[in-house]
Amino acid sequence: MGNGVGKPLDTIKQKVDCLKCKHFYVTWDEKLPRGCRAMGFKSKEMPLIVVRQASGRECLGFERKEK
Repeated sequence: MGNGVGKPLDTIKQKVDCLKCKHFYVTWDEKLPRGCRAMGFKSKEMPLIVVRQASGRECLGFERKEK
């Protein structure tokens, strides 16, 4: 059963870690050095912190990188 965003629940139950997410990237912007392609923003903090502060929930866009 899904969570309404098209991702299986077992994916969401994983501990969210931007460094292990395929959507995370490092930008060239010194003031906003971290970005999330899934959510479409850049930030000073890790994207998971921004998402948690804004929504009160864990990031639903997290997808573990393939090794």
